[in-house]
Formats: sequence, structure tokens, C-alpha cells
Amino acid sequence: QVQLVESGGGLVQAGGSLRLSCAASGRTFSDYVMAWFRQAPGKGREFVGSIRRSGSSTSYSNAVQGRFTISRDNAKNTVYLQMNSLKPEDTAVYYCAAGIVSGIYNNWGQGTQVTVSS
Repeated sequence: QVQLVESGGGLVQAGGSLRLSCAASGRTFSDYVMAWFRQAPGKGREFVGSIRRSGSSTSYSNAVQGRFTISRDNAKNTVYLQMNSLKPEDTAVYYCAAGIVSGIYNNWGQGTQVTVSS
């Protein structure tokens, strides 16, 4: 198992930027595919993007493609979500997740709130 703690959320105006971090502890971080999800009020959890173990490849949802960037530093056991050109519809609790198998995430952080004002 790996323990995940997100940070970096907050309130930002539309068009602004935020960078979220997710620090991992426990098992070897580089064993895990990492992902970000979000959940807006009254909605289900939505996939934002993911990054492979080495960081060599990323994928994103259509909603954030071109605005958000996921990166990881395996030496620091941390994955990042750089969010640019934020929109009010990006308002949500953002969660980081880890899985040994891509697409199957069974380790989750507690979430961090991102609020984008118009």
C-alpha cells in the first residue's frame, strides 16, 4: 500500500493557475501509475489525467487537455498537477490516486479543494 497526501488547493480567479502536489509514502513510488481525479459538488468522480511509472507518458481528459500538465519526481515520491487557464467548471475536490495496474487505482488521497471564481 501507498499513502497519499495532496496539497496546493485553494481559491483562484478564472484564468489563473494552481499547482497541486501529492506526496506518497509506503511502498516504492516508482512502482505505481499515478492519476488525478476530481469531484465537483453533486457530480461523480471524474478522471483528470494519469502518468506512467517513469513519467514518460501522460494522458488527459478532453476537459483539461492543453491546460493541465501532470508530472512526477520519483526521487521525491511526488506527483504534480499544474493547472493553467482555470475555469469555474474546474471547481472540485481533486484527488490523487495510485495503482500498480494502469486504470485500476486502489490507493487514494484525502483530496484538496480547488475553487475557481468567475
